[in-house]
Amino acid sequence: MTGKPTIIAAAQICAKDENIEYNLSTHYGLIRLAVENGVQLLVFPEMSITGYVREAASRLAFTQYDARLNELRNLAEAYHMIIIAGAPVRLGSALHVGSFVIFPDHSVSLYTKQYLYEGESDYFTPSSVNNPLLTLDQENISLAICYDMENIQHIMKAIGAGSTVYSASIFYSDDSIGAAHELLSTYARAYSINVLMANYTGHLCHIPAGGSSAFWSSSGERLACLEASKTGLVIGLKENGNWTGETVYEDNYNLFLLL
Repeated sequence: MTGKPTIIAAAQICAKDENIEYNLSTHYGLIRLAVENGVQLLVFPEMSITGYVREAASRLAFTQYDARLNELRNLAEAYHMIIIAGAPVRLGSALHVGSFVIFPDHSVSLYTKQYLYEGESDYFTPSSVNNPLLTLDQENISLAICYDMENIQHIMKAIGAGSTVYSASIFYSDDSIGAAHELLSTYARAYSINVLMANYTGHLCHIPAGGSSAFWSSSGERLACLEASKTGLVIGLKENGNWTGETVYEDNYNLFLLL
């Protein structure tokens, strides 16, 4: 008899900068798609709720138990899913780039970006204090936000903590996504760790996003990758000790609902 599979996924969305209501609606749609595919943990791109914002970050900032997260918390509870979504987050007087880890029991944990990209330090404070290690079935999942993964110390800490999955929420452009794929494949192969990556499609800050959200096995093989221009899910599924990958596109799902 085989046990229940472990299913994780990254959501590739087309967000609008500063439009929280619209962006949350895209989250709800991808969560419904994830439910249809048995996903237990779903990760969104960097600052997915607000879009990639700098100048407006202080005005749009969230708190850990912000009321604007309530529907995400309700969905996590209803569907027994861990949801990881991002926004600027204020802790005390400091403003961080954050990922909210929303659990089925309605609780919310935080991951804060540890390494800031050029220009981000004008608006945000880095922090390694908020760095949860998530557990799902037999997997230990560590989180990263974009430029974190460019720093070897970050992946080394994840390995040292016993992580079996490295989950990166990013905003990489069309010009840079190839280098991101090469780096994450190298990490997977060098450290025998599975890697899940969520990126945007569309445009943010007038920059074309690179899409191509993907999942790599611990041998460095890319098991699944989304098309750059489409929204949907890249899924990693572990069954009988083996990982496989697949993609599900939102347009196909919406078409199915109309039939």
